[in-house]
Amino acid sequence: MHRDILDRIGRTGLVPLRRLAPANGARILLKLEGENPTGSMKDRMALAMVEAAEADGRLRPGGAIVEYTGGSTGVSLALVCAVRGYPLHIVSSDAFAREKLDHMRLLGAQLSLVPSDAGRMTEKLTRDMIETARGIVTQTNGFWTDQLNNTDQLSAYRILAAELLEQTGGRLDAFVQCVGTAASLRGAAAELRRHLPDIRIVAVEPAESPVLSGGATGAHRIDGIGAGFVVPLWQPGIADAIERVSTQEAEAMALRLAREEGIFAGASTGANLVAALRVAERLGPDAIVATLMCDSGLKSLGKFGRLLEERGADIG
Repeated sequence: MHRDILDRIGRTGLVPLRRLAPANGARILLKLEGENPTGSMKDRMALAMVEAAEADGRLRPGGAIVEYTGGSTGVSLALVCAVRGYPLHIVSSDAFAREKLDHMRLLGAQLSLVPSDAGRMTEKLTRDMIETARGIVTQTNGFWTDQLNNTDQLSAYRILAAELLEQTGGRLDAFVQCVGTAASLRGAAAELRRHLPDIRIVAVEPAESPVLSGGATGAHRIDGIGAGFVVPLWQPGIADAIERVSTQEAEAMALRLAREEGIFAGASTGANLVAALRVAERLGPDAIVATLMCDSGLKSLGKFGRLLEERGADIG
């Protein structure tokens, strides 16, 4: 029997893709982070940040927590705060899925919404959300998890990587992951390279805002990634390569994943798979590529419903 729902974070499954895998390419393995309690890999980092702050006294019993988020981190923090008894104030935006905003409220979070530019993710929106959160911290004297700068979360993704190594028997040639805060890529890469020095680490960013690969900042609609500037946790050398994936490519791949593999995930997972397919084609049939199902598609059900209405049967 588990102590509480937080004990169900981690130890997620790993499945091979069968119909989406390239005919003469590497085998692609997808780690099912949608199995976490809120349906997101961010459950791992939310718990790690809160537990680290509890351990060193930054967070006292009953103290308030503040965070800015595109949605999934906020839902994950709301879960942890509901279980641990912390008031939570979230700064988010209308740019992100309504399901995520509602989920945060249902778990007891108080929300402040910053208006976006026509529902798109931009550098200005990210910075406006950060400054709004900063103001709330000043007003409430709450603990700011500050996910773009918080290194406590790296341990959560080292654990994820250790799970991958165990599940694959240590046989893995490449790891592909999209970049939001950069914590998941950085934490996982460190652990994977410790055991597999030759593993290829591939970062994924929105093609409309390819700042990590030297491009200009722009607007996109892939929730959870692409802050619009080089995030503080990003380090040169984390990735051996950076793949640019457009919003349209990511959404189309997420729809294909549902139709062809029976796995309903969000657009960030679609971006991961677009990049993983490219890597798999380059590495050839003897290699193994792993990537993450970042979030359940149920977190963006309305968005995908609209996409189906717009595209009809043409989802490729």
